[in-house]
Amino acid sequence: MATAISGGSRIRTNTPAENAYNALKTSNDDIALRQLRLSTGKRINSASDDVAGYITSRALQARNTSLKSALKSVGEAKNVTAITQDSLDNIQGLLNDIKQLASSAASGALGTDEKVALAKGAFRLTEQIQTLVDSTVFGGRELLSGSFSGDWNVGFTANNELINIGVNLKADNGQDFNITTSASVDFNLNATSSSAAGASKAQAFAAVQGLDLEDLNEVTDNNLGIFSEANIATTLQSLSTAINNVNKVASYVGGIDARLTSQQNLLTSQITNYNAAISRIEDADVAEEQLQLIKSQFLQQASLVSLTQANQNPQSFLQLFR
Repeated sequence: MATAISGGSRIRTNTPAENAYNALKTSNDDIALRQLRLSTGKRINSASDDVAGYITSRALQARNTSLKSALKSVGEAKNVTAITQDSLDNIQGLLNDIKQLASSAASGALGTDEKVALAKGAFRLTEQIQTLVDSTVFGGRELLSGSFSGDWNVGFTANNELINIGVNLKADNGQDFNITTSASVDFNLNATSSSAAGASKAQAFAAVQGLDLEDLNEVTDNNLGIFSEANIATTLQSLSTAINNVNKVASYVGGIDARLTSQQNLLTSQITNYNAAISRIEDADVAEEQLQLIKSQFLQQASLVSLTQANQNPQSFLQLFR
């Protein structure tokens, strides 16, 4: 803290000039600080500017970086659910068309040739189902083949442990799909499922034991197979169950997608709030810094004038020697 000392008539010790010089140096330092903050936009440019604030802002930045990574992961998971739901919708539509053809074949007014034609038309639709299954791929893995599962990091706990959301489309994931655990959710036309004893295998398309859509191609004039009067009722019932199971899988995937959407909104809001907190701690208040800069510039000019005047004081004492 400067003290107003005149120094009397001593020439060697010019205390007023020293005070003016110290004030000028302080003003220059403050101007340099304000100009740095205005040029960088940050109040904290080094740890020495605010020790506690530096630690807090860096911790928030690290957390925010992790949240941005989690937000990207949520987006990837939503890609999986979106692709899956779109394919399931298409499969459901194709199964409805197949069921409609089977219902037409149940009419007693149709002859054998008409029923065979309906079966062949239905089989063309089943081939499209297989195409959907084969082409529903994400990250090089088929989503509807009955073997897909994946976990996505969607957040972090306070001690930085991962929070994951899983998408499980495996064939034995009956609990999630509300289907008996002995059933398969494989959508491949040639899907198989072991019996309880493991001694035999039966076709199981869309979790329907015994449903083999390839049997549609086996319908002939001599053997109507699943379109015969004896089997058509079972065929229609199996197709209805398959459609219901497809809806269950779609519902499961839709629930995951809804949760991912909620997490996406949460992460977006959290990232915004963290950015605001970092800004309040670290960023400079431009208006305040500009005000302080003008004040320091004024003091700088005043100190220069004072220093000039203080350096002139010894000249007056030289008059004593004239």
